Amino acid sequence: MKAVVLTPRGPFSLAAGLRFLEGFTPARYQGGHDGVLRLAFPADDGRFTVTAAVQQEQTPDNAGAVHAEITLHPAAAPGTPASPADNDPWETAAAGVARILSLDVDGARFPALASADPVVAALTQELPGLRPVCFNSPYEAAAWAVIGHRVRMSHAAAVKTLLSQRHGRRVEVAGQELFAFPAPHVLRTITTFPGLTEVKIERLQAVADAAAAGELDAASLRGMPAQDALAALQKLPGIGPFSAELVLIRGAGHPDLFPRHEPRLHAAMTTAYGLEGQPGGVPALVHVAERWKPYRSWIALLLRAHADANITPARGR
Repeated sequence: MKAVVLTPRGPFSLAAGLRFLEGFTPARYQGGHDGVLRLAFPADDGRFTVTAAVQQEQTPDNAGAVHAEITLHPAAAPGTPASPADNDPWETAAAGVARILSLDVDGARFPALASADPVVAALTQELPGLRPVCFNSPYEAAAWAVIGHRVRMSHAAAVKTLLSQRHGRRVEVAGQELFAFPAPHVLRTITTFPGLTEVKIERLQAVADAAAAGELDAASLRGMPAQDALAALQKLPGIGPFSAELVLIRGAGHPDLFPRHEPRLHAAMTTAYGLEGQPGGVPALVHVAERWKPYRSWIALLLRAHADANITPARGR
């Protein structure tokens, strides 16, 4: 086990992130009542399952240090490493935890930007310190996109949970049992599974192959021009424009991309800015979002959280 301290740059509330996850269908997160975020996920190269117990020091300004107790569980039958062998797995794991919590982004400029836009200012007052809480990896986000295609989100979440229970690593994190999603080399071997069609299994295998080849590395995807990254992701079978944005924004943690293919966000934004009945459609919303740079992904998430009935009842708890 290794203790890591992550220092937020700008406002950050782990409690707000936990409340968000409680209402976020893909996560089906439970157990944050004690203020601890428990994570379990496979390293892309399959050598380890990473677990982390994350807590934050409480301060009035939502800027307390974040403490993560990270453990690496070696795989019994690891896959082929997709990264150089001399990469420090502890550093990689810590970077993964920071990305999941959007703590790898400097948010120091966010309060001033928010105060200049009355809509954003109201959102930050309603949901103070909330930053995007990402999928455990772009790989897991892409797998979710495949599993969830054209089915109820509750059904997709149940299938994802069952996949983890049957084929993922069972671990204990801060006194609770978790199951990590199957590592890419494990997912690649699955040929049938309840709730998944043959086509979806083939697409999941392609996602696993891409992850094992390093094509779903978060830093690499964020290092590309956004349109190039989106185009690369859409080469994966079953990953269209909506899913590609999901993988880049909520998987890789890109902080500054406005989702052009998310109708619920567009509806929430239209209402918040009083744009009903006005011409322009998505391009007009894109224009409005220009004022949010360099945090377009963050503010898009605040709008979605504001409009989501599964999340907003947690306000003020």
